[in-house]
Amino acid sequence: MDSLIIMLGSIVFLGAGYFFYARKIEKFLEVNPDNITPANKYYDGVDYVPARNWLVLFGHHFASIAGAGPIVGPVIAVAIWGWLPALAWIIIGTIFMGGVHDFAAIVISVRYKARSIADIAEDVISRRSKLIFLSFVWLALVLVIAVFASICARTLTTDPSTVIPSFGLIGVALIVGFMLYRIKLNIVVSTVVGIILLLASIVLGDMFPVYLRGNSYAIWTTVLLAYAFIASVTPVHILLQPRDYISSFLLYFGIAVGVAGIVITRPVMSVASFGGWAPEGADWLWPMLFVTIACGANSGFHSLVSSGTTSKQLPNEKFAKRIGYGGMALEAFLAVIALIAVGAGLSSGELSRMLSTGASGPIGAFGKGYGALTGAVLFGKGSVIAIMILNAFILTTLDTATRICRYLSEELFKIKNRFFSTFVVVFTSGALALSGKWSTIWPMFGASNQLVAALTFIVISSWLLCRGKSLRFTFLPTVLMLVTSIGALLYQLARFIKSKDTLLACASIILVALSLLMVCDTISTVKKKGLKCQIL
Repeated sequence: MDSLIIMLGSIVFLGAGYFFYARKIEKFLEVNPDNITPANKYYDGVDYVPARNWLVLFGHHFASIAGAGPIVGPVIAVAIWGWLPALAWIIIGTIFMGGVHDFAAIVISVRYKARSIADIAEDVISRRSKLIFLSFVWLALVLVIAVFASICARTLTTDPSTVIPSFGLIGVALIVGFMLYRIKLNIVVSTVVGIILLLASIVLGDMFPVYLRGNSYAIWTTVLLAYAFIASVTPVHILLQPRDYISSFLLYFGIAVGVAGIVITRPVMSVASFGGWAPEGADWLWPMLFVTIACGANSGFHSLVSSGTTSKQLPNEKFAKRIGYGGMALEAFLAVIALIAVGAGLSSGELSRMLSTGASGPIGAFGKGYGALTGAVLFGKGSVIAIMILNAFILTTLDTATRICRYLSEELFKIKNRFFSTFVVVFTSGALALSGKWSTIWPMFGASNQLVAALTFIVISSWLLCRGKSLRFTFLPTVLMLVTSIGALLYQLARFIKSKDTLLACASIILVALSLLMVCDTISTVKKKGLKCQIL
């Protein structure tokens, strides 16, 4: 099939989801621009800071939720099950699940003083559900930080030209933050200056690659975790928000060039449209495709960003739809670009070899496919630019995840000192990253991430029931995500038992048990409060 048709069709469906379905949800949630948001009401100059412009907050939110997720998942899914089921899940999942999930998480958090979805579970379900959710999410985020620190460290070691742009972006962010909030410079001028400095750092990185002697992986991991610590405790408008905002332009550029490449070359999809329900030697399409493509369709991590940092910076409720649902729709489109890059830019055999050998992996496969897709636009530099953009976004996910985990540590362990709570997070993540033990539990993270999405939908549904509202927008997504994520964990459990992997088997059992316990708590709460469960 012509990849241009796939891209245009995706734009039409995602656009319809935003302009029609999201508008219905906005009215249903009773979004009111006259409400005072927590960012304004509880301003503290550190975490509660209203964004100067909604575009700045959109950039932060989008950079935080994107990362490598919408790239890696679709690449793997296309290689195993074909591009058609992957595309269907990205579009349908985003419109009816992911967009609703992210948008509602922001709105509900704003109504509860910008508290996290996990913390809100105590008010709408029970204290036990809150503790289950908090513990589950805290452990998941520690794993995310460890893994992303490791990925960044390995990239900085193997590709020294990315060192100056990666860390130079920190200095650029400080300058942009100073211009926006200290001297109140025009946002257009501040953005242009930031982008020029960012491009200069990329050129310098190519001219002066940075090599380290000794155990460079351990050194870079330590440096990255030290940065994550500083970024987590620094006022959000000084570093994190402007850094993610400027970083988002890298991704906008990557998407725009990808679109241009598709329009100019109109490559035909060379990878099979459907690889089968259970390809030989591979996992079943259901439930594994749905947890393989997480960030490109629906991701529990998004609810942590929505209710962790975004809700504390929202200047007005009217921007919640643009940032929550709109950010998810744009991320889905990025996933479609990744799907086309490997589906049309590589042959089936080439894609399989790159993933099976382990030498390149999904990021390398995307880089090569994107390079082929954009050859007429970037003159052969597409692969290098793609990997550089991905590395920048992995780093944004790292610092955002650390900040969110700091919030959760304060809620879970009742730690009042933000420096100590951040130290606990960074120390634990660092121990995992430097020991290599994180790799033993990573295989089940996809299912765990989707289980967080299912638990978030349970909290959203409980909140709606407490207000006498129907569940017409959340009932089916809740059931589907819960059944799918538990099904994926059970599917993996059987494999872990067969391979005698006791650690992963026990972890899978615990996660399933905790999620079922939270479901039972929800049902019990609904009965005790005499709430009427209206689906339509």
